[in-house]
This record gives sequence, structure tokens and C-alpha cells, in this order.
Amino acid sequence: MLHKTKNALIAGMTAFIILTTQAHAITPTPQMIEQFKQLPKAEQERVAKQYGIDPSILSGSANNSAAVTNPNVVEPRQNQTNGQSATTKTSEFDFNEDSDKDALKRFGYEMFEGEPTTFAPVTDVPVPSEYMVGPGDVIKVQLYGKESNEYSLTINRDGTVQIPDLGPVSVAGLSFADLRQELSKRIQQQMIGIESNITMGELRSIRIFIAGDAYKPGSYTVSSLSTITQALFVAGGVNEIGSLRNVQVKRNGKLVGAFDLYDLLLRGDASGDINLRSGDVVFIPSIGGLVSVAGEVQRPAIYELKKHETISDVINMAAGIKQGAYPKNSSIERYNANGLKTIVNVDLTSAQGNNTLAKAGDYIRVKNASNQYEDAITVVGAVVRPGKYQWKQQRISDLLPSIWGDLLLSADLDYGLIVREINKHGDIETLQFAPGEAITSPNSVQNLRLQPRDKVMIFNVNDDTQNRFELNALVKKRVNKVESLKGDSLLDADLFKAGFETLDSTVTSKYTNQIAGVVINVDTSAEQTLVGSEVSQMLSNLFEDRDLIKLSYVMSRKELLYPIVTKLTQQGDAQQGIQIVAISGKIRHPGVYPLTNSAKVTDLIKAAGGLLEGAYTERAELTRTQATAAISDIIHKQINLHAAINGNQQENIELEGRDMVTILTTPEWQERKVIEVKGEVKFPGTYNIRRGERLSDVIARAGGFTEYAYPYAAVFVRESVRMQEQLEIKKLANQLRRDLATRGISNDGSSINYSEAQLMLTDLENIQAVGRLVIDLNALKLGIKEADVQLEDSDVLYVPTIKQTVAVMGEVQHPTTHRFKEGLTLDDYLVMSGGSRERGDEDRVYVIKANGSVMMPTHNSWFSNESQISAGDTVIIPLDTEYKDKLTLWSQVTQIIYNSAVAFAAISGI
Repeated sequence: MLHKTKNALIAGMTAFIILTTQAHAITPTPQMIEQFKQLPKAEQERVAKQYGIDPSILSGSANNSAAVTNPNVVEPRQNQTNGQSATTKTSEFDFNEDSDKDALKRFGYEMFEGEPTTFAPVTDVPVPSEYMVGPGDVIKVQLYGKESNEYSLTINRDGTVQIPDLGPVSVAGLSFADLRQELSKRIQQQMIGIESNITMGELRSIRIFIAGDAYKPGSYTVSSLSTITQALFVAGGVNEIGSLRNVQVKRNGKLVGAFDLYDLLLRGDASGDINLRSGDVVFIPSIGGLVSVAGEVQRPAIYELKKHETISDVINMAAGIKQGAYPKNSSIERYNANGLKTIVNVDLTSAQGNNTLAKAGDYIRVKNASNQYEDAITVVGAVVRPGKYQWKQQRISDLLPSIWGDLLLSADLDYGLIVREINKHGDIETLQFAPGEAITSPNSVQNLRLQPRDKVMIFNVNDDTQNRFELNALVKKRVNKVESLKGDSLLDADLFKAGFETLDSTVTSKYTNQIAGVVINVDTSAEQTLVGSEVSQMLSNLFEDRDLIKLSYVMSRKELLYPIVTKLTQQGDAQQGIQIVAISGKIRHPGVYPLTNSAKVTDLIKAAGGLLEGAYTERAELTRTQATAAISDIIHKQINLHAAINGNQQENIELEGRDMVTILTTPEWQERKVIEVKGEVKFPGTYNIRRGERLSDVIARAGGFTEYAYPYAAVFVRESVRMQEQLEIKKLANQLRRDLATRGISNDGSSINYSEAQLMLTDLENIQAVGRLVIDLNALKLGIKEADVQLEDSDVLYVPTIKQTVAVMGEVQHPTTHRFKEGLTLDDYLVMSGGSRERGDEDRVYVIKANGSVMMPTHNSWFSNESQISAGDTVIIPLDTEYKDKLTLWSQVTQIIYNSAVAFAAISGI
């Protein structure tokens, strides 16, 4: 019996599904769902899969209604034909007067700003219990218990609903909650043993009108659940002159409600968002007065103003004042009766200022507070925790109580500065102290008493030991023009001129390596600096820039002193002059320094880090400018430095502004100088040399030559010679460039192959000079003094092994190197290389000898071709300048290129 019932159910379900499928997938009825539930689970899955039905629908596990969705009826607005948007300012405000006004937008308009895409009503949304049912609404009634039925009942025009076996029930004027209660009660009373479940089905649509300054005014069909805000969304919001604060709903010609959208936007209060009924008119009047709020408020914007609203109300619309504001000195730009702008100052911290009535057209600006600190002490430089600290009655030892805990290990314990403001104009003076003594001896005179707004500066002993990666990264980030940071200073040399060019040669003059075209031997390790006014502006703001203060512990003395020197220079006048001094010579940190109160020569020496080894303490020179009413003069004073350092007050002269102290070098003082000896000597290595020592002395110290040495081909390299050669190559390249330009605009009829000329010029500019000095060690071995050379620092001597080759280069058929054979002539070596090319100049063949000298072959009675070629020589056939565009410099250019190649080959063993 059970088997027959199962088969009957399956057959019935299958037939019903086929019929419903042929009927274009009619929604399953409750009877079908009930039969489906009686099938085994496996059969449910098979039937649902075979006929493409969602088993969750048939099993009742899903809601019978479709998923709750809202159609997308609004898209972002397109550009309007008049070129304005909802955020366009009205003509009431001239917002082009300054940038912050121009940046303000109308508050709240972006929320409703959109373009309607469909006029279909929004359906399938949850129905609230307070929803008032009406004609056209569908009520779903599901009965279960003794009987199971489901009905979809539509409320008639007379407000009744017809329930089978129950009769008409009046539901007019009932809410959805009251309707459920009323119907459930009637069913329970009149249908014994049956329970009910009542839900809302399809909702009725209502027709409303949106008028006034809406973006898309007109008639809309919307859901009966729609409210004012939903109607605004459907209509695309308001236009550029529509009001957000007085959206009205009119019913039968009477005003039934108004909604201030600011309540919703600013406070989340939607109590005024009333439900609409069919025939309602949502009217958007034109905007009222506008008031603008800018400056230090949380939400700068343009706000719509209602009557009797105060400045406090407007500030609350702008979400209040920021913490960095100065509300006591806010201002209002307002039009007066004459149509002119006036300024009204308001104190937003007072009741009177907050209660000031706002007027249409007001522009409220909340000013920002000052970045200056009141009574704060700033500590920068070589300290563990640079920054700003509270001032109280204190001394240096109270601010920095411990050398080990508060100062860096690299801190200079003999020199520190206090920068103090002396008047309301911000003019400064500087006080010098010894940090080590101030901390360890609190009762000493070095432990100066601090005053409000003092700046305390601690310096590093050595500026070269600091890791400046973070500082350089900060500068690169802020200054776009900076591509690389070289050396240890952020400042260009000329930034420290400070109005006078001769104070400090190490700072104000550029390190030069030539005088009148002649190379001199200079200190190439001089500090390279970065050019850039942006960096100088950063350093000028050192004491207020938190990032720079944090990284000040890696700054050099010049960088830390830059804002001080700049300020002292700017405040200098005819009465007191510029209160800065300079020191140069044998001192650790030469440069420009602030003139501290009652500073003496020894104080300046401490400021510059102390004397270097080799300083001449018996005499130093002080240069001073003496100015009278008629004329100024420069005088020089001699100082016994040794006596001044040891307490002789007469020699320890008190300094004046613009003084320059020069620390001399001990006569005959010599820094460490070395020469490197390589190759075939008995004891190759690096040798220290004294001033005036000669090459023969070093060769003797090196034990002389080995038996395999070839002194004739020795290579001697000198840095000053290399720099001179490089200068000459640069001069020749510039001359060649000028010749090419002159030939290009001349009318002499000659032609130039510019592509080859440019390649040759590029080769010339890329040549790196070698600096080989021609020496004659064979003559030196014979004791000829004229062949001896006085040594310089970093000279290199290379003595090669015995040479057995002769090279042929230049314009030959096959440039190569041949084995040297006694008896072979110059012509023989040329023939062995295939002879000259067509563009080779056979009349100017020359030989670069093994010792670096150049020889032109001759045929006189003293020399012959047979005697002119030696082992290690290089034969060169140059380019024929007549063949090559008749440029007069071609011969020099080609010669330099060939000679450089030979020189590099000669020093390849070094």
C-alpha cells in the first residue's frame, strides 16, 4: 500500500511539473509544495534536478517571496547644459576672490545628487508594522491545522477584503499590525481548529508629484512605502538652487509636513521623513540664505541658513572647531547696507560671540592658532632626546642632568650655545658655555641660567662620524630638485658668506684646483656641498621643524649654526655691526661663528673644535675692520697663541664683530706623505717621504733594481701632472667644439663630416688623463743629478721587467705588437703591420719611447732608422689632417688619443 502511494505521489508530481513547465514555469502552488514534502529526500533532489526547480523553494526552506532588492533608479549626474552642478556657488558669493573660498562646496548636495534611470516603483521591501493598508494591497493568508489553504487577497476599493468561507472583512484605516490582529481573531473565532499566518504580498503603487527645484521634477509612480527622502532619490535630488532645509509635503492643497534634511544629515534624525500617500506633492522651494564656513573647522563648506540661527549654530553645522584653531579672533566677512564688504570680529569662546546672529552671505573664517610655543626650551644637536621642553626656573644642568644619559658619546663637551631673544622683534644674542663643566659642576659659571624661549645647542666633536641617511632622505623628500646628496653638508658654500666674502676662506671661497690655467696641488678631500636655496630655507626654520629637530643630532656645526649666523647677519646695523666672527687655518672646524658675549680668542678656538696638529702656537693673526665716521681700515694683530691658551689675558684679545682669526701652520710642518714603489725593485712597497726627498733616495731605500728590471721603461705617475693633463684635454675639447661651430657658419667652401667629428669630440671628452712623468732612471744610475726628481705626495713608481716587444698603432693596415729584434728598422716594423692606410700621414710618423718620451724619426748624420727603435717602443702613424676636413686641431686630437692609449697600456701593471 505504501509503495503504491509513493508511486502515485511521484506520478502526480511529475505530471504537475510537466504541466507547469509547459506553462512557462508557473510558480509552484502550495498544493505542489505539500506533495513535494511527502517524497523521500533522494526523490526530491532527483525531481528538482530533472526539471530545474530549486529544491529549497519546493521544500519550503526558502522564503516564498523573491529576494528583497531595490532597483538602481539613480546614477551619477551628467554634466548639465548650463555648466553647473549641484555644488555650483550662487552669484550671491564671489568665490573667486581667494582659493579657500573657491574650494568650498555646498553641504549635503552630494548625498542626493544623481540621475534617475527608471520610474519603476520600488517593490519587495520589508513592510513595517505601522504601514497603513489600503485598496490595491495584497494580503497573503495561509491556513493550517484541520485544513491547509493559502489565499492571496486584494483589498477592494471599499476597503474590505473577501476571505473564502468567512465573508468580507473591513480593513480600511488599519495598520498592518492591526490588520493581522483583526484577521487572526476573526479566523480563530469562526474557523474552529484552524490557525493562520498573515503576511503582506504585493504592495500597491501610489502616484506622487515632485515639484519645485528638484533635479527632475514631475509625476512618479512609487511604492506606497515611499517617504520624502526616497522620493528625492527617485527624482535625482535637488537642483543648484533647491533647498535642503524646507522640503514640504502638500496633500489636498494643504501643508501636512516639512522636513529639514540637515536633521538627517547632521544628527541622524529621520522623524520628519513622513510617509507619502497617493496624490501627495513633494515641493522643494528655492534655497534660503547661504553662509560659508572656512578655516579651522572640521567640515568647511557652504551651509543653508534659517532664520534666527546664530554663529554657534553654523559652527555646529561645520562639526565644530579643530584643536589647532584660535576661536577668540575669528572673523566674519559681511555685506553692509551699501553693498560693501565689512569685517566683523567675533570671539567664539564668549557667549556674546556665539549668540551673534548669522546673516545670508556671511563668510565665517575661524583662524588658526600660532605655531609658536610659549615659554618652551628647545634643545637641538648631539643630545639623546632633542626637542622642546617646559621652561621653569632652571639651569643647564637641570635640563641636561647627565653627560652619559642626556648627551651623545660624540658630543663636544667644551662648546655649546644658548640662543636667546633680546626683544619683541625676535633679535637674538648668543651665550657660550662648556656642556661638560656645566653638568659636572653645577655651581660653575658655565652652568648658565635659562630663560623662556631659549634654544640650547650641543655640537658633535667630529662631523664626519654621523650616519646621515635619514637626514638626507628627509631633504630629498622635501626638495624635489635634489637628486643626490654628496659629502657631509646640506649647504652650498656661498650660503655662509653672510654678507661678507672674506671671513673664511674654507667656507666662502670654492675649492679650486687651478690658477690662471695652471693646476696646483690641492686637498681634494674638501667637503662637497649641496646647492639649493630650498635646503637653506629648511635650515632657517630649524627650531620650529619637528623633523629637523629630531634629526639635528647628525647635523654638522655649519648646518646647526646656519639659522643663527643668518639671523645675526640680518639684524646687524650701523651701530653694532654684524655679530659674527671667523676662524681658519689649522683648526678642526674652520668657519663662521656667532660672536658670543665677551668672547675671546680662546673661546673662538673652542667653538671651532680646537687646534689641529701642526698649528703654530707662537703666533696667530687677527684681522679686524676699524671703521670711523670718515673711513674704514683693515688692521692686523699678532697674537701669542701659546700665552693666550695658558691664561695670558693680554694676549687673549676680546673679539669684535667681523674679526677673522688665522691659525698658522708650524714652519716646515709636513703632513704624512708617501710614495708607492712597485715592480722590479728589491723591496717594493709604500715609503714615507719627507719634504725635499728625491727619487734616488727612495730607490736606494728600496734596495735598488733587480736583475730583471728594465729601468729605461719605468713609469712614474704624479697626481698634479694628471690634473694638468686633464685640464689641457678639456681646453682642447672646447677649442675643437668652437672650431666645428666656426667652420659650420663660415663661407670658405670646405666641408666637414660632422658625424665623425662629433664622435672624435666625444672620444676626446671621455679621455681620462694618466699623469705620467717622463724620467730617466738609467741617467739616475749614472749619478746625473739633473735626472733626479723631487718627490710629491702619492707619487707612484713602477719598474717593469725587461721589454721584448714593439707596438705599431694608428693608421696602419694591421695594428699589432711585434717581438723586438735587433737590426729591424722603423720601416721594417711598419711593413710587418701591412704598411700605412690611405688616410695615414707617413710624413709625420713618430715613436713613443718606452720611457714615455716622443721621438720623430730623422735621417741626419747623428741618427739613423736602425738606431732609433728600442724594446718597449710604440710606433704611431697619425691621421692625415688634409684627408680629414682640414681642421687644424685634428692632429692634436688624434695624437692625444693615441698617446693616452699607449700611456694606459704602460700603467696597466700598476
